[in-house]
Amino acid sequence: MFRPHLPDTPHLPTTSATQHQVQAPAPPAGRSLTPYAGAVAAVVVVGIVLTALLAAVAVTAISVAIAAVVLRSLVTGANRR
Repeated sequence: MFRPHLPDTPHLPTTSATQHQVQAPAPPAGRSLTPYAGAVAAVVVVGIVLTALLAAVAVTAISVAIAAVVLRSLVTGANRR
């Protein structure tokens, strides 16, 4: 009752009428990209380092701004008393 029943499908005879064509490998055009792998890796590493430095500067700036606001509120609060 709870098992699915698939409908019966007629099995048609299949004939393989396709011809397999073997293509010759294409000759390499121009120079290989292998010498550029080191340069690409260097650019990626430099990008990651610069992004990390930018994030560190941003976090430091936010921290200094928060500290300045807290100190300003402490100084103005002490002057009012």
